[in-house]
Amino acid sequence: ADDLAIRGYDPVAYFTVGKAVKGSDNYTYEWSGSQWKFGSQSNLDSFKADPAKYAPQYGGWCAYGCSENHKSPTDPNAFTIVNNKLYMNYNLKVKEFWIKDSASRIIAADAYWKSLK
Repeated sequence: ADDLAIRGYDPVAYFTVGKAVKGSDNYTYEWSGSQWKFGSQSNLDSFKADPAKYAPQYGGWCAYGCSENHKSPTDPNAFTIVNNKLYMNYNLKVKEFWIKDSASRIIAADAYWKSLK
């Protein structure tokens, strides 16, 4: 909403603390047409150094949905990290389906993403 990435959650925190952490208005950065928020200056600095490393795959849309050839919004708490990449899901129930077969789902989502963009 309003070009706010991941509903204002800190993308770096998914990697560093393994959970969704609400970002602060004190640490923001505009990248790829969206406003990103962070919980600390060090997380902001890490993101600035390599945004693609921390940004969720498929533009932050539900990875499971992309594997089914459609875009769906996401819940910041429904995420996984696979091969050092952040994947978001619609909700925790969809995350359960995603986890069962994420390897083949990633292949499908990668193929569909080109036309979904």
